[in-house]
Amino acid sequence: MEKKRIILAITGASGSAYAELLMREIALLEDQVDEAGVVFSKTAMKVWEHELGSAPSVPGIFTQYAPDDFFAPLASGSAGYDAMLICPCSMGTLGRIANGISDDLITRSADVMLKEKRKLILVPRETPYNLLHIRNMEQLLLAGATILPASPSFYSKPENIDALLMTVVERVLVHAGFKIDHYKWGSKC
Repeated sequence: MEKKRIILAITGASGSAYAELLMREIALLEDQVDEAGVVFSKTAMKVWEHELGSAPSVPGIFTQYAPDDFFAPLASGSAGYDAMLICPCSMGTLGRIANGISDDLITRSADVMLKEKRKLILVPRETPYNLLHIRNMEQLLLAGATILPASPSFYSKPENIDALLMTVVERVLVHAGFKIDHYKWGSKC
């Protein structure tokens, strides 16, 4: 199996628990990962600390990049990353990407993924959506991105909050191309 080169971007949207689980799960899939980069937006750290009560602990599998580091490999298509996951994705970040505004490493990397026709998966955690959100999502869908809202599923009968959150995290990992064991409709609960 070919190993993946992955970018994980974490923005200041609510939903840091999704990002924490996603980072942990990617670290557990180390045998499927060639390289993993992570970048936090300016507000992501503050939201993370507010929601989870401590600063992020980034697993050793990840190389962390500053949001203003345009010399990071994530900023160039020649680096050859396979997929970029933005989780959670704020509507501000989503809107900037949809409109081609590359003002930080996250939006530049997303622009690179779109121009290189590689996987870009955005996980918005916002409700309700307004018309601008919908139009920006449409624009991104037309450009080749995947919009995967942080909408957990209940049909697997999750037993706790982490299991509920994992219903979203597993969908993100599957869409990114990882081979994982996960609940599939029609299987036994």
